[in-house]
This record gives sequence, structure tokens and C-alpha cells, in this order.
Amino acid sequence: MNTDKAYLLGLVIGGGIWGSDENFFRIHLPYRQWGSSKKNLMRAEKITKSIMRFVSPLFRSIYGINISYVATESGDWYILCEGNMTELKSDLLAYGIECDGELRTNAPLGQIVADLVDDFMKRRFIAGLADTIGSTNPNHRRHTEKFQTLSFELKGFNFSRVCELCRLLYSVNCIPDQVEWNHPNCQSGKNSYYNAWVKGFKIRVPLDQYAQFGSFAFDTKAESSRENLKLQQQKHNVTPCQERKISKKISCVHSAENDIRFPNIIRGGHYLHNRHFCAVLGCEHAPYDEIKKLISKIGKSLTINPFPILCKDTMQNIEKIIESNPLYADRNYSISNISVKMLCESKAELIYGETKNNGYPKSQVIQGIAFIIADENELGTTRPKGNYADLIERHLSDHPDLSVEIRKPDLLTPLLIVGNGRGALVGAHNPDVYKNLVTTAPDNDYKVIVRTITEGDLLNAK
Repeated sequence: MNTDKAYLLGLVIGGGIWGSDENFFRIHLPYRQWGSSKKNLMRAEKITKSIMRFVSPLFRSIYGINISYVATESGDWYILCEGNMTELKSDLLAYGIECDGELRTNAPLGQIVADLVDDFMKRRFIAGLADTIGSTNPNHRRHTEKFQTLSFELKGFNFSRVCELCRLLYSVNCIPDQVEWNHPNCQSGKNSYYNAWVKGFKIRVPLDQYAQFGSFAFDTKAESSRENLKLQQQKHNVTPCQERKISKKISCVHSAENDIRFPNIIRGGHYLHNRHFCAVLGCEHAPYDEIKKLISKIGKSLTINPFPILCKDTMQNIEKIIESNPLYADRNYSISNISVKMLCESKAELIYGETKNNGYPKSQVIQGIAFIIADENELGTTRPKGNYADLIERHLSDHPDLSVEIRKPDLLTPLLIVGNGRGALVGAHNPDVYKNLVTTAPDNDYKVIVRTITEGDLLNAK
């Protein structure tokens, strides 16, 4: 191992795509519109120079591999690698990496990281990853453009590999600000039936911190980083994960928590925070005390809802959800029309409850109503454009007597709001029942497991 080889291995692991041809593979640079020659010809020319004047000589001198490239209209680039791959494959196999398919989906990092013997070598390997899977899109930020981040984006379901990359970043003082895990609890905290949750992993590092401790080999990435840093007005010091405070009030169980693609240590668990995964995975940087506090609050100030908090969709899809779940399908629903104005003016926080501590949250019902009454031009997909309260106010100003159809079940399963070919399911707040569904795994004190709720759970609570 040397610094040049460390960079190339980072580049190959970050973007390498292998097929059946023994003497050829590609390195994908997923730049999208950022790399488009139509959008920025000068940037495209600089990408070409980085490939041919920097990457090409390295591959030729270290592995005897010839380099060319192709750029797509969408802005993605591919470095085309041709020649005898024996030495490169031997190096990768020595680190437990199979040359098959897209490496950023499955390639482990543990063995190769152990061979990066000093900080400079580590930074060169990270630079290879940053030039391929490190996004400098200015939309990667914490809340506002004044806190820019570099986002390392990985595919697949290899949770351990994410921990390995986090540890590597920690070792060169690039402390991750956030990890977005490829799991529905990260992508859909309110809708149990949101199916588009597979978005990969993102490890976000403060850009000013990366500029101090990391690097890019591609000039275009370095320039983009400097441009984004101009949007910031101050430097940011990231608190180590183990010192972070964590809070959470409510989340819902997602239908995909038992997805077979998850590793056993993750599958079947419910995760309350992005650092909750770290504790379950045994990362030494995880805030274990904070996760214990969070778990201890379940059923008190923190609720895990076995039903969707709010699920909005076409009525056809909502009906499929109801039909596929016997607990929903076996209910008797009483149908009524409710005045939108009266509901909005009501002081109650919960409606249709059986006790003071249960019922349907008015705030979620109102959001569901906004989706139901919205005109087509007021909707994105399932989310009203702009503020939902403003949308309701506009409709009430035109129709003060506006009402919507409510279908209330005979037990506290989800309430159904209907209209305009759309439906919204609102799960009840019922913490005294829900807390009895929660346990921790026998082999992992940090892994929260929520069993399926039954009709008996609801009947016994009456």
C-alpha cells in the first residue's frame, strides 16, 4: 500500500462497476446535472483533465491499466478501464472485495482500512471515495445553506460498512454530523406504508471540517467545495456522537422493518433516531446513555405507534391497505360528515377518544383533511404545496360550510378521511396500549422490537 494506490482503491471501491469482461470495468462518477457539459462546459473540461492527466497516469503506472472516459447527456461520467486486471483484482481480493457488480453496494472496508497506516494514506483513500460518491451538492446541508456538508452516498444494505467508513472519518478528525440509514424508520417516520424508502445511505460531514482534514483529487470537486463554503458565514465544530443529546416524541412502525435485505442485527428492530442504529451495531462512538434514556421514555413521553400516524394516498390504494390488514378490514365504520371549520376551531387535541389519554390527534386529522380537499394544482404528490393550514384557510374562505367524510372504526384502529378520490388514514394516540407491544431483543439491549398489535390488545384496554 502507498498513497497513490490508496487513492485508486478509494476510487474503484466508490465507483467501480464490474461485469463479465475479464479485462474491463467502469468507474461511475454519479455527477448528474452537476457534471453536464450543457450546464457547465468549463467544469466538464476540467473533469476530463482530471481523468486524463491525473487518474490515467496513476492507473497506468501502478496497475498497467489504460483509461478513457465517456460522459452522458444527464451529466454522469464513466471512467473506462481496460487491460490486464490481475494485479488490481488480487489487491481487492486480498481485502475481501469481490470484483462483481457495483462495489459501493457490497464492498467491505474493514480490511483495507486496517492497511491505511497513517493519516495521509487514509486521506488519500477518502479522497478517492469523495471524488466518486462524495456529493458536493449545496442542497446537502443541515437546515440552511449556512451549514454545508459533504455527503458520502452508499448503496445496498451493508450497515456494517457504513460504520467502517464512519470510523475512518473519525480517525482523521472528520466527525460525521449525521448518518441517514437505508431504512424506513429514517425515511418514513409517519407513514407505515410509504414504499419508496430505499434511498441508500448518506454520511454527512461538515464541509468546512472536511476542507480542513480531507481533500479531493478532482479540481472540479475541490472548486465546488470552495464555492459551497462561501455560502457559510461561520465555522462549525461538530460535537462527537457520544456527547450528543437526543430527543424524540413519536414514530410509527413501518411495514418493511422485517425486510429480508436487512442484516440480522438490524432486521425486526424499530429505530428511534439515526444514532440508535449506531448503538445496536456496537459502534464505539454511539451515545449509549442517551439511547438508554430514549428507550426508557417509551410509553411515557415517547410513543411508538403500531399504526400509521398519517398515511395519504389515492382511495384505491388506501382501500388495498385496509383490505390487506384483517384488523382494519374487520372493523365496523360509522360514517359522518364533519365541519372543517368547527374542527379547526376546536380546542381539543384528541378527537373520538375513549379516555382522556387516547384518540385521534386533531393536528394529524387536519393535515389529512388538507390533502383530501386540495385542488390538483395545490398538491405535489401526497403533500400540499406550501403550508397546509393556509390551504385550509383558502378553502374555508370560499366555502365556510365545508365538510369532509370521516369513517370512524369501532376500535381505535386508523380513522379514515375520504374525498376527491383520495383517502387518509390517521392512527390513534393510545400510549397505554402501545407500550405493551414494546420489548428489547434478548441479545441486544439497544434493539427495540414492536410486536404486531391485535384486536385483543384494543379490546382488553376498554
